[in-house]
Amino acid sequence: MITFKEIEISDKGWIDAILNAADRPGCHYNFTNMFAWGNIYQYRVAKLENCLVVKGWSLEGVPYYLYPAGEGDYPKVLEAMVEDAASSGNEFRLAGLSDENIAEINTLFPDKFEYAKVRDSYDYVYLLDKLVTLSGRNLSAKRNHINHFKRDNNWAFEQVSSENIGECWEMTVEWCNRRKCQYDIQLENESCAVRQCFDHFFELGLEGGLIRSGGRVIAYTMGEKLNSDTYDIHIEKAFDEIQGAYQIINHEFAIFIQENHPELIYVNREEDMGQEGLRKAKLSYHPVRMEEKSWGKFAG
Repeated sequence: MITFKEIEISDKGWIDAILNAADRPGCHYNFTNMFAWGNIYQYRVAKLENCLVVKGWSLEGVPYYLYPAGEGDYPKVLEAMVEDAASSGNEFRLAGLSDENIAEINTLFPDKFEYAKVRDSYDYVYLLDKLVTLSGRNLSAKRNHINHFKRDNNWAFEQVSSENIGECWEMTVEWCNRRKCQYDIQLENESCAVRQCFDHFFELGLEGGLIRSGGRVIAYTMGEKLNSDTYDIHIEKAFDEIQGAYQIINHEFAIFIQENHPELIYVNREEDMGQEGLRKAKLSYHPVRMEEKSWGKFAG
């Protein structure tokens, strides 16, 4: 069996080193996401053959693994993962598989796995420059919302800091109260993950921005560099009743990213989790691509 451990903030150093070298495009290959959602999906981690191995459990209690990341012996690592599942009396399942992962698996283990696409888990990836310029007819509505917001509000953009992060959390609590998060399992789980990001914001190396209107925080976002060419947005919240609030924080933080990370080309805004409204909103920004993900099951 593989010796797994609970993921802790102290694991960030060695996990980041492996993930930075792997340079994976999926948002699930990110320490913050693993750590913030660790209690919800019961993530366990191990270092095996210079690879990061992650084991989790779905909300339905189904155990699964992420495809290993690192520079080790992949056939040996995957065989150890298959044995680990068998020793627990479980089917060996892999989650979050990219098409490249599937191609590698099929080369290493021909005809041994069955696959199924998982649309709700696809990442939305955008051109950073497009989020900054909002050029083109298909983004004219975004420009109109922003112009409306600027015309009707006495507003300012601020970087999230130790001085204002508490106000962002207060806004989160109000946002959740309005949406009755405690009665929605998805929103309740997300709130737990968001709390982890707030509690460990500086240890995680996160960056954030907020919009202040009339002196109060009405929108904020948090993220970090995902890989060599992509920024990852973990959280974005705004008050729905304020026209243009979501569009202005999206736009202002895109400008912040471009100014502070000029080497980056893309922004990964993560998945929609099957929420119709969120899917519509993310599609409305016209992603340059979807980072597709699949389940894989060992069929022997």
